[in-house]
Amino acid sequence: MKEPQDINDQEVALLENFADINRKIVQEIHKVVIGQEEIIEQLLISLFSRGHCLLIGVPGLAKTLLINTLANVLDLKFNRIQFTPDLMPSDITGTEIIEEDRSSGKKAFRFIKGPIFANIVLADEINRTPPKTQAALLEAMQEHKVTAAGADMHLDAPFFVLATQNPIEQEGTYPLPEAQLDRFMFNLWIDYPTFEDEVKIVKATTGDYAPQLEKVLDSQQIIACQNVLRKMAVADNVIEYAVKLANLSRPNYAGSPQFVKDWINWGAGPRASQYLILGAKTRAALQGRFTPQEEDVRACAIPVLRHRIVTNFNAEAEGVNTMDIVKRLFETIG
Repeated sequence: MKEPQDINDQEVALLENFADINRKIVQEIHKVVIGQEEIIEQLLISLFSRGHCLLIGVPGLAKTLLINTLANVLDLKFNRIQFTPDLMPSDITGTEIIEEDRSSGKKAFRFIKGPIFANIVLADEINRTPPKTQAALLEAMQEHKVTAAGADMHLDAPFFVLATQNPIEQEGTYPLPEAQLDRFMFNLWIDYPTFEDEVKIVKATTGDYAPQLEKVLDSQQIIACQNVLRKMAVADNVIEYAVKLANLSRPNYAGSPQFVKDWINWGAGPRASQYLILGAKTRAALQGRFTPQEEDVRACAIPVLRHRIVTNFNAEAEGVNTMDIVKRLFETIG
């Protein structure tokens, strides 16, 4: 086993226990949420990589329940924001109010923190609100701070945003532009449960079962995990594999295959390469390995590239989606 470089004994021990930590977290989540193993794994990869997720799925698939359960298991503060057409930026970040000091009679402004001040924020149906309000959330995601009255107010770490979109109802929505989509590490598609899982769900939710969740980690331990993952060693061939995968998705890249030039208007940028490696590191650690392999990059490729590849009318006419393109890129690289 290849050990990480420039890392102390305590951090090595943390990496050695990462698979056990992952098993305990998943075990606790499954007390409440049945199935969705892949989605849970990808959420944990994004959280420990300091990324954010865009989750797309029809209503009723336990998206809110899943995130709330994750927050409980990790002992993190959770807030849910329901995005609506009349939501204002101050409804997310907070607002200033005038208060009067009863003893002196003097008036002063006081900042009331908005729901963005939490460790895990669920932005429900983010495409229901206008771009100005979307931008307020996305700025906080990028900068990890909120500016009010000329002063910066930093958000508590860890900070994880999960935004949801409903793929069915698109009337009266404001789709996120590509530049803002790029701020999300993963784009996850949550599907209906299997027949067997749905039977278990109905049994569990129509009785008097009330699971007791145990705390697995706290905020400081999560930050320690995030820090040690950054120190994991990565072989040059794995980094080159990730960069090549992103490069091949660009139609103006000299080595791109013909199907990319035929089907894609814009390919993935450098942030995709970064997230492929961060995701690969975290996935390897969650499975008890000290260094990622090319298979870890491939496992993260679809959620990383899905929203960063912009297809054209030719792809739409031929019924080709971004998942099909990424799978063909795997065959091209070999």
